[in-house]
Amino acid sequence: MTDPTVPTYKDLLWPTLTAVRALDGSGSIAEISSKVIESERFSEEQQAILNNKGSKSLLEERIGWARSYLKGMGLLTNSRRVWSLTEYGRTVRLDEIDKLHRDYQQTARNRSRQESNQATEPAQEAVAPLEDELPLPDSSAVESGQEAWREVLREALVAMSPDAFERLSQRLLREAGFYNTHVTKLSGDGGIDGWGKYRISLVSFPVFFQCKRYRQAVGAPEVQAFRGALSGRGDRGLMITTGTFTEPAKKEATRDGAIPIDLIDGDQLCDLLKEYGIGVTTTIRQVEDVVIDTDFLQGM
Repeated sequence: MTDPTVPTYKDLLWPTLTAVRALDGSGSIAEISSKVIESERFSEEQQAILNNKGSKSLLEERIGWARSYLKGMGLLTNSRRVWSLTEYGRTVRLDEIDKLHRDYQQTARNRSRQESNQATEPAQEAVAPLEDELPLPDSSAVESGQEAWREVLREALVAMSPDAFERLSQRLLREAGFYNTHVTKLSGDGGIDGWGKYRISLVSFPVFFQCKRYRQAVGAPEVQAFRGALSGRGDRGLMITTGTFTEPAKKEATRDGAIPIDLIDGDQLCDLLKEYGIGVTTTIRQVEDVVIDTDFLQGM
């Protein structure tokens, strides 16, 4: 009989990290949990055990704790929807995990003591945040409010390797609400770089995407070729480029009677990356405008 015992979150640290690696470096909570359960071959009995509140699977709860600890250990980071590997998370070895876990626990205990001391001694100055809480400096920072940031970002996108750009596009789709997203890893895919599912209300449907790191415009022939690759495989396509689309390409993408192709050009791509905070950090600065009411002063 299968042992129904659920591993501790500590035992799930490495399986959770390797699950994110298997998802090309990023994934939603549901995708990560599914991948851990699949790779570790947890039984239905193990998956059916609920937490103490009876509100959710104990296994998924502990995978959630593992994600949180991996973030504290500097191996994962997350946005509102997606968890992704840090640079260290991509290369860390299994034999390093235990020490990283102990170090993080000690850091958390020290932080707890500092907060406790601060609460009992309100007259003292606030304790400075720990180093791992401080934002990392961005050497490519661009003055906000200037259009130049798009050019800097576009150049960085064009400089990416093809597979890295595909993973970035996959990450963007996940942030936008797609699920079960995949990047095509084999050649001969007919121009399809990946696919995912998108849900609208009660209906979900697959969307296939193609990524083009172009400086120039994408023309109608490229849209036609992509549509040809979709024949018999899907009913909707998405083309993402760092460049632009010609007007004939735009008309071809929405041609009556043909498989619709949604287009995301370089400017839209930059805006979406900024909106979801993928490789782009936006700092809001408050500007104070002072207006002197001379009529009021003269009437005093």
